[in-house]
Order: sequence, then C-alpha cells, then structure tokens
Amino acid sequence: MRGSSPWIRFAVVGAACLAGSYAYTASNSVSDSRAGDGTGTISGFVISTVKYNLNASNPSNIDSVTYSLDATPPAGSTIRTQLAPTASWYACTNVGTAVSCPTTSPQATVAAATNLRVVIAQ
Repeated sequence: MRGSSPWIRFAVVGAACLAGSYAYTASNSVSDSRAGDGTGTISGFVISTVKYNLNASNPSNIDSVTYSLDATPPAGSTIRTQLAPTASWYACTNVGTAVSCPTTSPQATVAAATNLRVVIAQ
C-alpha cells in the first residue's frame, strides 16, 4: 500500500474492520421462547384429621404434626406448617393426601402451639 492514496488505505482498513466485526456477530443465535399472561383460580385445601404427635420421653414436646388434605397437591408442591404466629415454619412432605411435618428443628412445644397454619403452593 506504499504510495497509494490515503483514501484507498482508509477503505482497505475500514473493510477489514467490518469483516472482522461481522465474524463476531454472525454466530449469534437466539432460540425460540414463550411469554404469556393469564389468570387462574386459586382454591384452598380442606384439612382434616390433624394429629399432634408428642415425644414419648417428654410429652410437652411435639415431634410432628400430621393431617389429611381433601385433594393431592401437584408433584413438586411446597407444603409448610406453622404452630404459632411468630414461630418457625416446618417443611412437610406428602404421600397422596397424607401430610407429615416434623417439628423437631427447632423443637415445637405444646405450650407454645397456639394455632395451626398451613401453606401449600404449587
């Protein structure tokens, strides 16, 4: 490029830059995706046959709470139980409509249990 006009050199350098930047952007790809908005009914569960299972050695401690639901929660649902308004939430598991909530970490006590609150979310 010796002896060539400055415009030719500028055009060659510009073309090289454009070709290089095209190489970087040409490989981008975006997969198909979905988005949506909608409404659905939120309904509750009917809870029955509540049982507070006391510790065999110290019956002032509640080792677990079990209860039944009127319908089986969808797989992967989160089930939590609380025994007093400011108390800890306990993680629960279910087999069909039967729910079991260990209440030993932290240890629940009969004296501190003032209400039963259940939250189930899918």
